[in-house]
Amino acid sequence: MTGYLVSLWVSLLATIDDVLPIVGILVGFQVLVLRRSIPNLRRVLLGFLLVLLGLACFLEGLERALFPLGRLMAEQLTAPDFLGIVGTEHWERYAWVYLFAFAIGFSTAIAEPSLIAVAIKGHQVSAGAIHPWGLRIAVAIGAAVGLALGTYRIVTGTPLHYYIISGYVVVLVQTWFAPRTIIALAYDSGGVTTSTVTVPLVAALGLGLASNIPERNPLLDGFGLIAFTCLFPIMTVMAYAQLSGFFTRRKFGTVSSSSSAGE
Repeated sequence: MTGYLVSLWVSLLATIDDVLPIVGILVGFQVLVLRRSIPNLRRVLLGFLLVLLGLACFLEGLERALFPLGRLMAEQLTAPDFLGIVGTEHWERYAWVYLFAFAIGFSTAIAEPSLIAVAIKGHQVSAGAIHPWGLRIAVAIGAAVGLALGTYRIVTGTPLHYYIISGYVVVLVQTWFAPRTIIALAYDSGGVTTSTVTVPLVAALGLGLASNIPERNPLLDGFGLIAFTCLFPIMTVMAYAQLSGFFTRRKFGTVSSSSSAGE
């Protein structure tokens, strides 16, 4: 128990050291530039204290739970006795790895607090045109597909830039045809996907896979999954908007045609 408390105290000190410069900038601009006092100072100080404690506990939880769990799952799913093979020439035998990556990508993205916040704001600003759950599911599907494809890249050892360049070419083409109202939100959705819930598990999964699959280097192959998790939600959100627009036009087009025929 003492070891846990000491480790938590070390994490708290490190968190304070990291957060203090941000606080200094905010307070400096408020007092020196704007020349105004900080409103609700007690509430701000209490919130600041809760942020420090929350970040320290979160970082400690990452080290003790999420990172080890991600590495453990990667190790178990790639074990030769589980797969019945040795080596990566039978990439199709790693189906459970791809399925696990898809499930992790979908579940972590759907639970991402920053994505929930963006979805709510998008619903409010669009006057209900953008449904929060529709956006969250579209992002989650993109993150799931991207993570599954990223694990396939690790298994096969193919170069990362082939996938990323091809993906951004697709994004550029989609941007040309997608509704203007969804483009900025789609790009932001790719960024908010990789936050507090997703990044720890995704990073641990990638490093675990690269460490346990033969002929893979954790430094060269273990990283890059987060890029997939950022990229593919952009595609799925724009595809969601394009499909919604298509079905809406088709619906109203059918109604208009029926009205014309009735007249």
